[in-house]
Amino acid sequence: MNADSSNNNRERLKQKDALIIRLQHDLSVAMQEVYWAKLKIQVLEEKLRQERIARFGPRSETLSDLQLSLLDEEPSVTLDEVAAEAEREPLPAAAPKRERKPHPGRQTLPAHLPRREETIPCAPEACTCPSCGQATTVIGYDESEQLDVEPVQYFVRVIKREKRACRHCPERSVVAAPLPDRIIEKGLVSDRIVVQTIIKKYCDHLPLYRQEAILSREAGVEISRATLDGWVMHVGELLLPMWGAMRKELLAESYLQADETTVLVQTHDKSGSNHEAYLWQFGRPGGGVVFEFSMGRGRDVPDRFLGQWEGKLQTDAYVAYDKTGGPKLIHYGCWTHARRYFVDAVKGMRVANP
Repeated sequence: MNADSSNNNRERLKQKDALIIRLQHDLSVAMQEVYWAKLKIQVLEEKLRQERIARFGPRSETLSDLQLSLLDEEPSVTLDEVAAEAEREPLPAAAPKRERKPHPGRQTLPAHLPRREETIPCAPEACTCPSCGQATTVIGYDESEQLDVEPVQYFVRVIKREKRACRHCPERSVVAAPLPDRIIEKGLVSDRIVVQTIIKKYCDHLPLYRQEAILSREAGVEISRATLDGWVMHVGELLLPMWGAMRKELLAESYLQADETTVLVQTHDKSGSNHEAYLWQFGRPGGGVVFEFSMGRGRDVPDRFLGQWEGKLQTDAYVAYDKTGGPKLIHYGCWTHARRYFVDAVKGMRVANP
């Protein structure tokens, strides 16, 4: 073998080594791209599952990806259908016998309710013995109970204040009995009607326009919604001292929780849309809770409520709470908000058998 042939072999080996190195580099790059592509696909699948869960509601968390994709292809699917699909169990090989649950028994009515007895007599033909013709005797009763109600009865309370005067004195000064204090002074309704309106609105969530219709239908009295709203606002003003006392009691504590939520408010602007206001909440676990209404979400609300309070304040990550209270105030984070990220990760990574 001559020198030229040896040089050619070495050159070919160098070219092969360079080709192998280049192919190995290209393979490494391709494998890296495939790895990142798989991660991206996994992230997109998790996001897709989160979107489907958010669309179909909490019940869909227990569904597999195949079930979610089938529901996604149904444009008119309802939440009831999603709930039924989530509660459906796979069919067993052999359906087991259903165990008969013991009957819980007849429900009893509360003992504190008053009882009004009503006796139903037997028919006249049952009062005579068919064998001997003698009158039969009552030997007992079969008792049953029913929950009943008497319809609300509106009436007009006529208040007559006694007036007195001395017939023997020339001045004849007249003295009248004073009127008792009322929630709505010189109002057309009693305190009982005002209190009932407040309870129906805030405990039974019955809007004022419906209460207006109920009064018109059942009592034949036309009281406008604006008047009812005036009652509600006046009662709120009367409760302001109690609100102040509850706020003072809260600020005496060393640990408080604060949060805010949106509430729609009807405005008189020309846009026709409701304004998004905020209802701020300050309280402590197992203790009182005080609400503060505001048309905005600025930090002026917690600043005004907390003042120079120095304690432990637990809130979410909203920046309005960062510079509130006194200089020694300690901010605590919210475990629930931090937990949501882990819950979302579990939902996205959950793989159920199709």
